[in-house]
Formats: sequence, C-alpha cells, structure tokens
Amino acid sequence: MSVVTRFAPSPTGFLHIGGARTALFNYLFARHHGGKYLVRVEDTDKKRSTSEAIDAIAEGLGWLGLEGDMPAIMQSENESRHRQIAEKMLAEDTAYKCFLSDDELSELRQHCRENGTALRSPWRDRTDHPADAPYVVRLRMPDAGTTVIDDIVQGQVSVNNTTLDDLVMLRSDGSPTYMLAVVVDDHDMGVTHILRGDDHLNNAFRQYHIYSAAGWQIPIFGHIPLIYGADGAKLSKRHGALGVEAYREMGILPQALLNYLARLGWSHGDDELFTLEQAISWFDGTSIGKSPARFDMEKLQGVNNHWMRKIDTQDLVQSVLDFGKKTGKTPHQDTATWLANMMPCYTERANTINELLNQTGWLFVSGAPELSEQAAAQLNDEARARLLSFAAFLNKSEAQNTDALNDEMNQWLNDNGLRMKDIGIPLRIVVTGSKSAPSLVDIIFGVGFKEIQNRIEQICL
Repeated sequence: MSVVTRFAPSPTGFLHIGGARTALFNYLFARHHGGKYLVRVEDTDKKRSTSEAIDAIAEGLGWLGLEGDMPAIMQSENESRHRQIAEKMLAEDTAYKCFLSDDELSELRQHCRENGTALRSPWRDRTDHPADAPYVVRLRMPDAGTTVIDDIVQGQVSVNNTTLDDLVMLRSDGSPTYMLAVVVDDHDMGVTHILRGDDHLNNAFRQYHIYSAAGWQIPIFGHIPLIYGADGAKLSKRHGALGVEAYREMGILPQALLNYLARLGWSHGDDELFTLEQAISWFDGTSIGKSPARFDMEKLQGVNNHWMRKIDTQDLVQSVLDFGKKTGKTPHQDTATWLANMMPCYTERANTINELLNQTGWLFVSGAPELSEQAAAQLNDEARARLLSFAAFLNKSEAQNTDALNDEMNQWLNDNGLRMKDIGIPLRIVVTGSKSAPSLVDIIFGVGFKEIQNRIEQICL
C-alpha cells in the first residue's frame, strides 16, 4: 500500500509533547509501510502565528529526528490554490455565497441553537445576489443521511448530517478557513492517512464533505486519544505538558523521549524499552488505544536512565560537557577522560544529563573543589591527619585494579586501627566536595592516584 502521512502543527507556540507524539506516530506509520512522512506548518492564522514558533517547531522536530522527507510546506503559500478550489465549488454549486450580516448571522445561530438544527443560510438557494456586497463562501452540506468514517483508531464512527452546519470555506476578505486549507493541502500533498488527536474527530466529518464536494478520494483517518496526567486529569504544565525544548534542557535524551512517547497510547505486547528501528518494524497502525494515555514524568526519567546506560560512553560524556558549557562550567583538560571513567558509576545514580552534570561537577576542576562551610566543618585536625596519611599510602600503592586497591586499603585501615567510615566521608569531601559519591576505589581509579593526593594535600596541608 502506498502511504503518505503528515504532521501539521500550528505555529502559535512551541512543539508540545502531544504534538511530538502525533509527529512520531505519523513518522512510524509511514516508515513501517515504506511510505512518505511530510511536515506542513499551518500558518494561516497570521495574528497568532510567529516566526519564533516556526523556528522552535523545526528545532524540536530536528532534535527528535522527525523532520519531514521533504522541506516543510507553509500553508500560507497555498492561499491562491485554496481560493481556486472554493471558486470551483461555487461554479459546480457544491458551495454558495452567503451575504448574511453579522447581526443576521447571530440571530440565525440563536434560532438554530433553540431548535437543535444545523445552520442553513437563507442564501443557500437564492440567486438575487446584491452587487458589491461582502459575502462568505459556504459548503453545501447534505440535508439528510449519515456520514460514516471508518477510523483506524476509533473504529466506525458516524454523525447525522442534519447536525452539520454549512461551514465557511472563504471569509468575506477572501481568505481561506482552516477547514478548506487543510483538505486542499492534504489532497495536493497526496496524503493517504491522517493520524491526529481525537479533538479533530468532529472536524473529520466536515472535511469529509469538502473532499466529496471537490470530487477527491477521502483519506483514511486515525484519531488518537489525547494525553492526560498521571492522575487522570487533563494534561497541564504541572504534569509535564511542556514544549519539547524543555525536556531537552532538563537533560532528556531524544531516543528516550521517542521511546516513551511511542508507548503513550500504543503498545507492542509487554515491550517498554525499544529502539526507533524496532518501533518502525512494529507500528502498523493497530494497537493504538481508544483511552487517553497518561503522562508520568518519573517513568520518563526511568526510560531516560535506561538510554543513558545504553548509548556510547563518549556520546554521553559529550552531552555532559555540552550541558556544562551552557551553565558556565569550563572543563579541565582531563575532564572528558575522568567523566568517561566515572560514567558507569554515575549512570546508576542519575536519571537526566542535568543530574549527571550536577553530580560530576567536581570532575570539571583540577585540584580540590570549593567546599561549603558544612562540608569543611567535618574536616577537623584528626580527619586531616588521617587523609594525609592516606595520601602517603596511595603514593606507595602498586594496585593495578579496584580489587587490589580495595585489599590494600582494608589492610591499611587494619594497620591503623581504623574503619572505612573513619576515612570515607572526609575523603569524599576533599575529593568531590560532597559526602555522597561513588565508592572510594572507583573515585581513585577514575581520576588517578596523583589527583587524589593533590586534592588531599591542597586542603589538608
């Protein structure tokens, strides 16, 4: 089957999490069927569309790897084509000119509400058009029957045609409405399958009749339930309804966000963690649930931790270095090496790149870190003397691996009548600036014996 999907965001804000999932589903479906995935920016609302939002959407899609197979289409560039189709419908009498004034339209709408009928303008069948008077172009909806859509997510859905208003396709200034523009662009782009949020389901019934009036084949629809918060309430910023760039800034990896979004409303057995390539091979348009998906920030962070441990160590190190530069941390010449050595320890403790950066800040400096008053207070004279003795021990150590060093350290502690707790916290403080850190032997081998001795001596002498 020849498949063409599209993602069509409105540039009135950033690429939010729901939009990113819609883009992903369209991408996966097209890739699974060997088809095309396209992007169209629906910028016909000139008052709300901004160039900043267009750039942000493009950047977000680029970060996720969900750019279209062709350069993005700007809907506003197709306005003459939209008007052409409306004029054609006028000529074929599938549309008509409506000359209702604002007051007349308000009165008619009130009448329709009170009587439970769809809007049918009195100009529908009139030919005595006033000269030079403003008008809108309305679609002539059927007066009887039922519109049925076989939705690949929702199943068969229908609506009584007597509930469908004669919708406006051209405004009085000649500009096309969203309804008309979407249908014309989807047809001209060759879109075969439209996967989008189920808040567009009502639009589908109306767009169905624009396709019919134009004499075009109607695409296959799939309306995906929206994303809710973990508490079952409508998704808001407190749940994580943020722009994609916010997740990038907090240190979520793109592959982790894609993995998590794919599981929001779609499943493949019990698989929770999978690559994009696996998702492509599985995503055939089935197994999309009819119930709203629930967004869980903690679960997203858990998925991110999985991918931090899976990706190449050097790529992860570079991500930490890049985040460090954004916050003003200038790496030391050995920082990259130290980070690479210590990553296996820290990826078990951190869920995001930002957390990794915060926990490994001591690796961005050469020599002793700056100590807080609380940390420095734990380094009394006795602790400092023990640390200097430990530095002398390290200077003589011949351990070549962590097991050998651990044995030597235990022997040194016994010889000096000490326990690990007597040296552990003070040593972590002078080396990392914090009481909480990986095991001592991992720290020592991570940065090297000389660096440990150097940091001890800088603080304790």
